[in-house]
Amino acid sequence: MRFCPGFISFVVLLGAVLLVPVPRVYCQGLQPGPTIVAAEDPPDAPEPQFGVASLDFAGEQPVARQIQSNAGVKGEQSDNAQQPAAAVDPITASISGTVTDVNGDVVPGATIVLEDANPADHQATVASDNGAFQFNNLKAGISYGITIEAPNFESWKSAPILLKPGQYLFLPEVKLKLPESVASVTVYASTEQIATEQVVTAERQRVLGVFPNFYVTYDANPAPLTTKLKFKLVYRTLIDPVTFLGVAFLAGIYQAGDTPDYGQGWTAYAQRVGAGYADSTTDLLFGGAILPWLLRQDPRYFYQGTGTNKSRALHAMAAPFVCKGDNGKTQPNYSSMGGDLASGAISNLYYPKSDRGAERVFQGFAVTTSIRVVDTLIQEFLLRKLTPSARNGN
Repeated sequence: MRFCPGFISFVVLLGAVLLVPVPRVYCQGLQPGPTIVAAEDPPDAPEPQFGVASLDFAGEQPVARQIQSNAGVKGEQSDNAQQPAAAVDPITASISGTVTDVNGDVVPGATIVLEDANPADHQATVASDNGAFQFNNLKAGISYGITIEAPNFESWKSAPILLKPGQYLFLPEVKLKLPESVASVTVYASTEQIATEQVVTAERQRVLGVFPNFYVTYDANPAPLTTKLKFKLVYRTLIDPVTFLGVAFLAGIYQAGDTPDYGQGWTAYAQRVGAGYADSTTDLLFGGAILPWLLRQDPRYFYQGTGTNKSRALHAMAAPFVCKGDNGKTQPNYSSMGGDLASGAISNLYYPKSDRGAERVFQGFAVTTSIRVVDTLIQEFLLRKLTPSARNGN
Protein backbone atom coordinates (compact mmCIF):
# COMPACT_ATOMS: atom_id res chain seq x y z
CA MET A 1 0.00 0.00 0.00
CA ARG A 2 1.40 3.42 -0.92
CA PHE A 3 1.57 6.26 1.62
CA CYS A 4 -0.47 9.44 1.27
CA PRO A 5 -0.79 12.64 3.33
CA GLY A 6 -4.49 12.10 3.96
CA PHE A 7 -3.84 8.69 5.42
CA ILE A 8 -1.07 10.09 7.61
CA SER A 9 -3.39 12.74 9.05
CA PHE A 10 -6.22 10.26 9.57
CA VAL A 11 -4.19 7.65 11.46
CA VAL A 12 -2.18 10.09 13.57
CA LEU A 13 -5.25 12.15 14.51
CA LEU A 14 -7.24 9.04 15.37
CA GLY A 15 -4.44 7.83 17.62
CA ALA A 16 -4.29 11.21 19.34
CA VAL A 17 -8.03 11.23 20.02
CA LEU A 18 -7.97 7.76 21.58
CA LEU A 19 -4.89 8.48 23.91
CA VAL A 20 -5.32 11.74 24.66
CA PRO A 21 -9.95 46.32 67.47
CA VAL A 22 -12.64 48.71 67.68
CA PRO A 23 -10.36 51.85 68.09
CA ARG A 24 -9.80 53.19 71.64
CA VAL A 25 -10.15 56.97 72.35
CA TYR A 26 -7.73 58.65 74.78
CA CYS A 27 -8.42 62.14 76.27
CA GLN A 28 -5.29 63.77 77.60
CA GLY A 29 -5.75 65.91 80.77
CA LEU A 30 -9.08 64.36 81.76
CA GLN A 31 -7.69 62.04 84.41
CA PRO A 32 -9.84 61.61 87.57
CA GLY A 33 -8.85 63.94 90.39
CA PRO A 34 -10.15 65.69 93.51
CA THR A 35 -13.60 67.18 93.58
CA ILE A 36 -13.66 70.94 93.22
CA VAL A 37 -16.29 72.81 95.23
CA ALA A 38 -16.88 76.55 94.95
CA ALA A 39 -17.15 78.15 98.38
CA GLU A 40 -19.03 81.32 99.18
CA ASP A 41 -17.01 84.42 100.01
CA PRO A 42 -16.90 85.17 103.72
CA PRO A 43 -18.72 88.37 104.54
CA ASP A 44 -15.74 90.08 106.18
CA ALA A 45 -13.10 89.11 103.60
CA PRO A 46 -11.65 92.01 101.67
CA GLU A 47 -12.45 92.00 97.99
CA PRO A 48 -9.32 92.11 95.81
CA GLN A 49 -9.05 94.20 92.67
CA PHE A 50 -8.38 91.24 90.44
CA GLY A 51 -9.71 87.69 90.35
CA VAL A 52 -7.69 85.39 92.59
CA ALA A 53 -8.02 81.66 92.87
CA SER A 54 -6.95 79.98 96.06
CA LEU A 55 -7.15 76.52 97.44
CA ASP A 56 -7.92 75.62 101.06
CA PHE A 57 -7.37 72.15 102.27
CA ALA A 58 -9.66 70.92 105.06
CA GLY A 59 -8.60 67.47 106.00
CA GLU A 60 -8.23 65.37 102.84
CA GLN A 61 -10.82 67.25 100.73
CA PRO A 62 -9.47 70.30 98.82
CA VAL A 63 -11.75 73.32 98.48
CA ALA A 64 -11.43 75.84 95.63
CA ARG A 65 -12.35 79.44 96.17
CA GLN A 66 -12.65 81.87 93.28
CA ILE A 67 -13.27 85.54 93.98
CA GLN A 68 -14.31 87.85 91.27
CA SER A 69 -13.44 91.52 91.48
CA ASN A 70 -16.29 92.57 89.32
CA ALA A 71 -19.77 91.07 89.34
CA GLY A 72 -20.27 92.25 85.77
CA VAL A 73 -17.30 90.22 84.57
CA LYS A 74 -18.66 87.23 86.44
CA GLY A 75 -22.03 87.60 84.79
CA GLU A 76 -20.42 88.00 81.33
CA GLN A 77 -18.39 84.83 81.75
CA SER A 78 -21.49 82.98 82.85
CA ASP A 79 -23.35 84.10 79.73
CA ASN A 80 -20.50 83.04 77.46
CA ALA A 81 -20.34 79.64 79.06
CA GLN A 82 -24.02 79.04 78.39
CA GLN A 83 -23.90 80.20 74.73
CA PRO A 84 -23.31 77.27 72.26
CA ALA A 85 -20.86 77.49 69.31
CA ALA A 86 -22.40 78.84 66.13
CA ALA A 87 -23.35 75.88 63.76
CA VAL A 88 -23.14 76.09 59.97
CA ASP A 89 -26.44 75.20 58.34
CA PRO A 90 -25.64 74.37 54.67
CA ILE A 91 -28.35 75.34 52.23
CA THR A 92 -26.61 75.33 48.84
CA ALA A 93 -25.10 72.42 46.88
CA SER A 94 -22.42 71.83 44.22
CA ILE A 95 -21.97 69.81 41.02
CA SER A 96 -18.61 68.88 39.50
CA GLY A 97 -17.19 66.41 36.97
CA THR A 98 -14.56 65.66 34.36
CA VAL A 99 -15.23 65.64 30.61
CA THR A 100 -13.67 62.66 28.78
CA ASP A 101 -14.18 60.79 25.53
CA VAL A 102 -15.17 57.13 25.22
CA ASN A 103 -11.48 56.13 25.44
CA GLY A 104 -11.06 57.88 28.78
CA ASP A 105 -9.01 60.82 27.42
CA VAL A 106 -9.87 64.23 28.87
CA VAL A 107 -11.54 66.82 26.63
CA PRO A 108 -10.34 70.32 27.62
CA GLY A 109 -12.26 73.39 26.48
CA ALA A 110 -15.66 71.68 26.40
CA THR A 111 -18.64 73.98 27.10
CA ILE A 112 -20.80 72.95 30.06
CA VAL A 113 -24.23 74.55 30.49
CA LEU A 114 -26.27 74.19 33.69
CA GLU A 115 -30.04 74.66 33.25
CA ASP A 116 -33.13 74.62 35.44
CA ALA A 117 -36.76 75.66 35.11
CA ASN A 118 -35.86 79.33 35.47
CA PRO A 119 -33.93 80.62 32.42
CA ALA A 120 -32.43 83.41 34.55
CA ASP A 121 -30.57 80.82 36.63
CA HIS A 122 -28.75 79.24 33.69
CA GLN A 123 -24.96 79.02 34.10
CA ALA A 124 -22.14 78.10 31.72
CA THR A 125 -18.47 77.27 32.17
CA VAL A 126 -15.56 75.81 30.18
CA ALA A 127 -13.70 72.62 31.10
CA SER A 128 -10.15 73.18 32.31
CA ASP A 129 -7.02 71.70 30.75
CA ASN A 130 -7.64 68.48 32.66
CA GLY A 131 -11.33 68.42 31.62
CA ALA A 132 -12.66 69.42 35.08
CA PHE A 133 -15.61 71.71 35.79
CA GLN A 134 -17.67 72.76 38.83
CA PHE A 135 -20.84 74.71 39.71
CA ASN A 136 -21.19 76.07 43.25
CA ASN A 137 -23.94 77.71 45.35
CA LEU A 138 -26.76 75.79 43.69
CA LYS A 139 -30.23 75.68 45.15
CA ALA A 140 -31.41 72.45 46.73
CA GLY A 141 -34.71 70.86 45.78
CA ILE A 142 -34.54 72.13 42.16
CA SER A 143 -34.21 69.84 39.13
CA TYR A 144 -31.09 70.70 37.12
CA GLY A 145 -29.87 69.51 33.76
CA ILE A 146 -26.36 69.65 32.28
CA THR A 147 -25.48 69.86 28.57
CA ILE A 148 -21.87 69.44 27.39
CA GLU A 149 -20.63 70.26 23.90
CA ALA A 150 -17.18 70.09 22.31
CA PRO A 151 -15.90 70.39 18.71
CA ASN A 152 -15.91 67.09 16.75
CA PHE A 153 -18.02 65.35 19.43
CA GLU A 154 -21.71 64.64 19.87
CA SER A 155 -23.39 66.71 22.58
CA TRP A 156 -23.95 65.06 25.95
CA LYS A 157 -26.97 65.58 28.23
CA SER A 158 -27.45 64.41 31.77
CA ALA A 159 -30.56 62.97 33.34
CA PRO A 160 -32.48 65.34 35.67
CA ILE A 161 -30.45 66.09 38.80
CA LEU A 162 -32.21 66.88 42.11
CA LEU A 163 -29.80 68.20 44.74
CA LYS A 164 -30.09 67.99 48.53
CA PRO A 165 -28.97 70.73 50.93
CA GLY A 166 -25.19 70.66 51.32
CA GLN A 167 -24.76 67.92 48.68
CA TYR A 168 -21.53 67.80 46.65
CA LEU A 169 -22.39 65.79 43.53
CA PHE A 170 -19.67 64.43 41.22
CA LEU A 171 -20.88 63.25 37.79
CA PRO A 172 -19.09 59.91 37.21
CA GLU A 173 -19.88 59.21 33.56
CA VAL A 174 -19.28 62.17 31.25
CA LYS A 175 -18.05 60.53 28.03
CA LEU A 176 -18.36 62.29 24.68
CA LYS A 177 -18.81 60.17 21.56
CA LEU A 178 -17.59 60.78 18.05
CA PRO A 179 -20.28 61.37 15.42
CA GLU A 180 -21.40 58.32 13.44
CA SER A 181 -19.85 59.64 10.23
CA VAL A 182 -16.46 60.07 11.91
CA ALA A 183 -16.48 56.74 13.77
CA SER A 184 -17.10 54.67 10.60
CA VAL A 185 -13.88 53.64 8.84
CA THR A 186 -13.78 51.52 5.68
CA VAL A 187 -10.64 49.47 4.98
CA TYR A 188 -9.94 48.20 1.49
CA ALA A 189 -7.57 45.31 0.71
CA SER A 190 -6.68 43.47 -2.46
CA THR A 191 -7.76 39.87 -3.06
CA GLU A 192 -4.15 38.75 -2.78
CA GLN A 193 -3.77 40.44 0.61
CA ILE A 194 -6.94 38.77 1.90
CA ALA A 195 -5.78 35.36 0.64
CA THR A 196 -2.37 35.84 2.24
CA GLU A 197 -3.98 36.62 5.58
CA GLN A 198 -6.18 33.53 5.27
CA VAL A 199 -3.14 31.32 4.69
CA VAL A 200 -1.42 32.84 7.72
CA THR A 201 -4.53 31.94 9.71
CA ALA A 202 -4.59 28.41 8.28
CA GLU A 203 -0.96 27.88 9.30
CA ARG A 204 -2.02 28.36 12.93
CA GLN A 205 -4.72 25.68 12.72
CA ARG A 206 -3.63 22.62 14.66
CA VAL A 207 -5.85 19.83 15.94
CA LEU A 208 -5.45 19.57 19.71
CA GLY A 209 -2.92 22.36 19.29
CA VAL A 210 -0.41 19.88 17.76
CA PHE A 211 -1.43 18.26 14.46
CA PRO A 212 -1.38 20.52 11.38
CA ASN A 213 -4.75 21.18 9.81
CA PHE A 214 -3.68 23.62 7.09
CA TYR A 215 -5.82 22.46 4.15
CA VAL A 216 -9.21 23.56 5.44
CA THR A 217 -10.74 27.04 5.40
CA TYR A 218 -13.48 28.14 7.81
CA ASP A 219 -14.12 31.47 6.06
CA ALA A 220 -17.58 31.93 4.60
CA ASN A 221 -16.20 33.71 1.51
CA PRO A 222 -12.52 32.76 1.14
CA ALA A 223 -10.37 34.52 -1.42
CA PRO A 224 -8.76 32.31 -4.11
CA LEU A 225 -5.16 31.31 -3.51
CA THR A 226 -2.38 32.67 -5.68
CA THR A 227 0.16 30.26 -7.18
CA LYS A 228 2.72 31.37 -4.62
CA LEU A 229 0.35 30.62 -1.74
CA LYS A 230 -0.48 27.16 -3.11
CA PHE A 231 3.20 26.22 -3.14
CA LYS A 232 3.70 27.84 0.26
CA LEU A 233 1.05 25.60 1.85
CA VAL A 234 2.77 22.51 0.39
CA TYR A 235 6.17 23.60 1.66
CA ARG A 236 4.81 24.50 5.09
CA THR A 237 3.18 21.08 5.44
CA LEU A 238 6.21 19.10 4.28
CA ILE A 239 8.65 20.76 6.69
CA ASP A 240 6.35 20.48 9.68
CA PRO A 241 7.87 18.16 12.34
CA VAL A 242 4.53 16.41 12.82
CA THR A 243 4.64 15.33 9.16
CA PHE A 244 7.97 13.54 9.77
CA LEU A 245 6.62 11.93 12.94
CA GLY A 246 3.48 10.82 11.11
CA VAL A 247 5.50 9.20 8.33
CA ALA A 248 7.72 7.43 10.86
CA PHE A 249 4.66 6.24 12.79
CA LEU A 250 3.00 4.79 9.69
CA ALA A 251 6.26 3.21 8.57
CA GLY A 252 6.24 1.25 11.82
CA ILE A 253 2.68 0.06 11.15
CA TYR A 254 3.60 -0.99 7.61
CA GLN A 255 6.73 -2.67 8.95
CA ALA A 256 4.51 -4.87 11.11
CA GLY A 257 2.34 -5.63 8.06
CA ASP A 258 5.44 -6.22 5.89
CA THR A 259 4.23 -3.80 3.19
CA PRO A 260 5.63 -2.62 0.86
CA ASP A 261 7.82 -5.66 0.36
CA TYR A 262 11.08 -4.27 1.69
CA GLY A 263 11.56 -7.08 4.21
CA GLN A 264 12.34 -6.58 7.89
CA GLY A 265 15.04 -4.88 9.94
CA TRP A 266 16.20 -1.29 10.35
CA THR A 267 17.20 -1.00 6.69
CA ALA A 268 13.70 -2.01 5.59
CA TYR A 269 12.18 0.43 8.11
CA ALA A 270 14.35 3.28 6.76
CA GLN A 271 13.21 2.39 3.23
CA ARG A 272 9.58 2.56 4.32
CA VAL A 273 10.15 5.94 5.97
CA GLY A 274 11.81 7.24 2.80
CA ALA A 275 9.04 5.84 0.59
CA GLY A 276 6.37 7.33 2.84
CA TYR A 277 7.92 10.80 2.79
CA ALA A 278 8.39 10.57 -1.00
CA ASP A 279 4.69 9.64 -1.37
CA SER A 280 3.66 12.60 0.78
CA THR A 281 5.89 14.98 -1.17
CA THR A 282 4.69 13.95 -4.64
CA ASP A 283 1.04 13.78 -3.57
CA LEU A 284 1.12 17.25 -2.00
CA LEU A 285 3.25 18.76 -4.76
CA PHE A 286 1.06 17.56 -7.62
CA GLY A 287 -2.35 17.55 -5.89
CA GLY A 288 -1.81 20.71 -3.82
CA ALA A 289 0.29 22.98 -6.03
CA ILE A 290 1.23 21.96 -9.59
CA LEU A 291 -2.17 20.79 -10.84
CA PRO A 292 -4.12 23.49 -8.90
CA TRP A 293 -1.80 26.05 -10.52
CA LEU A 294 -2.25 24.65 -14.03
CA LEU A 295 -5.99 23.98 -13.70
CA ARG A 296 -6.70 27.09 -11.55
CA GLN A 297 -8.35 25.10 -8.77
CA ASP A 298 -8.34 25.49 -4.99
CA PRO A 299 -6.83 22.50 -3.10
CA ARG A 300 -8.45 23.34 0.27
CA TYR A 301 -11.51 21.83 1.92
CA PHE A 302 -14.30 24.40 2.33
CA TYR A 303 -15.98 23.86 5.68
CA GLN A 304 -19.78 24.17 5.48
CA GLY A 305 -20.74 24.09 9.17
CA THR A 306 -24.43 24.96 8.61
CA GLY A 307 -27.50 23.18 7.34
CA THR A 308 -28.75 19.69 8.13
CA ASN A 309 -26.39 16.86 8.98
CA LYS A 310 -27.33 15.22 5.71
CA SER A 311 -26.38 18.24 3.61
CA ARG A 312 -23.11 18.63 5.49
CA ALA A 313 -22.29 14.93 5.06
CA LEU A 314 -23.01 15.08 1.32
CA HIS A 315 -20.86 18.20 1.04
CA ALA A 316 -17.97 16.45 2.81
CA MET A 317 -18.18 13.21 0.82
CA ALA A 318 -18.27 15.14 -2.46
CA ALA A 319 -15.12 17.14 -1.69
CA PRO A 320 -12.60 14.59 -3.06
CA PHE A 321 -14.48 14.67 -6.38
CA VAL A 322 -15.71 18.28 -6.57
CA CYS A 323 -13.76 21.46 -5.81
CA LYS A 324 -13.90 25.21 -6.29
CA GLY A 325 -12.05 26.87 -9.09
CA ASP A 326 -10.14 30.10 -8.63
CA ASN A 327 -13.10 31.75 -10.33
CA GLY A 328 -15.38 30.59 -7.47
CA LYS A 329 -17.29 28.06 -9.60
CA THR A 330 -17.72 24.38 -8.79
CA GLN A 331 -15.55 22.05 -10.87
CA PRO A 332 -14.52 18.36 -10.96
CA ASN A 333 -11.61 17.92 -8.59
CA TYR A 334 -9.03 17.00 -11.19
CA SER A 335 -6.23 18.29 -8.99
CA SER A 336 -6.81 15.93 -6.06
CA MET A 337 -7.55 12.84 -8.13
CA GLY A 338 -4.77 13.63 -10.61
CA GLY A 339 -2.30 14.20 -7.76
CA ASP A 340 -3.06 10.77 -6.28
CA LEU A 341 -2.59 9.06 -9.64
CA ALA A 342 0.62 10.98 -10.38
CA SER A 343 2.06 10.13 -6.97
CA GLY A 344 1.16 6.46 -7.42
CA ALA A 345 2.82 6.35 -10.83
CA ILE A 346 6.02 7.97 -9.51
CA SER A 347 6.16 5.49 -6.62
CA ASN A 348 6.94 2.77 -9.20
CA LEU A 349 10.43 4.26 -9.35
CA TYR A 350 11.31 3.31 -5.75
CA TYR A 351 8.83 0.63 -4.63
CA PRO A 352 9.89 -3.06 -4.74
CA LYS A 353 9.05 -4.91 -7.94
CA SER A 354 6.26 -6.83 -6.21
CA ASP A 355 4.50 -3.53 -5.41
CA ARG A 356 4.79 -1.89 -8.82
CA GLY A 357 2.47 -1.81 -11.83
CA ALA A 358 -0.72 -0.14 -13.01
CA GLU A 359 -2.88 -2.40 -10.87
CA ARG A 360 -1.03 -1.28 -7.72
CA VAL A 361 -1.38 2.35 -8.76
CA PHE A 362 -5.16 2.12 -9.13
CA GLN A 363 -5.51 0.08 -5.96
CA GLY A 364 -3.63 2.79 -4.10
CA PHE A 365 -5.80 5.44 -5.77
CA ALA A 366 -9.01 3.71 -4.60
CA VAL A 367 -7.75 3.34 -1.04
CA THR A 368 -6.49 6.94 -0.91
CA THR A 369 -9.80 8.31 -2.26
CA SER A 370 -11.76 6.33 0.34
CA ILE A 371 -9.56 7.71 3.08
CA ARG A 372 -10.10 11.24 1.75
CA VAL A 373 -13.87 10.78 2.07
CA VAL A 374 -13.48 9.71 5.70
CA ASP A 375 -11.06 12.58 6.30
CA THR A 376 -13.46 15.24 4.98
CA LEU A 377 -16.32 13.82 7.07
CA ILE A 378 -14.11 14.13 10.15
CA GLN A 379 -13.20 17.67 9.06
CA GLU A 380 -16.83 18.68 8.77
CA PHE A 381 -18.13 17.22 12.03
CA LEU A 382 -15.21 16.91 14.46
CA LEU A 383 -11.90 18.62 13.78
CA ARG A 384 -13.08 22.20 14.15
CA LYS A 385 -14.09 21.42 17.73
CA LEU A 386 -10.58 20.10 18.36
CA THR A 387 -8.79 23.00 16.65
CA PRO A 388 -8.41 25.86 19.19
CA SER A 389 -7.83 28.70 16.69
CA ALA A 390 -10.81 27.63 14.56
CA ARG A 391 -13.08 27.05 17.58
CA ASN A 392 -12.31 30.58 18.83
CA GLY A 393 -13.26 32.12 15.52
CA ASN A 394 -9.74 32.24 14.01
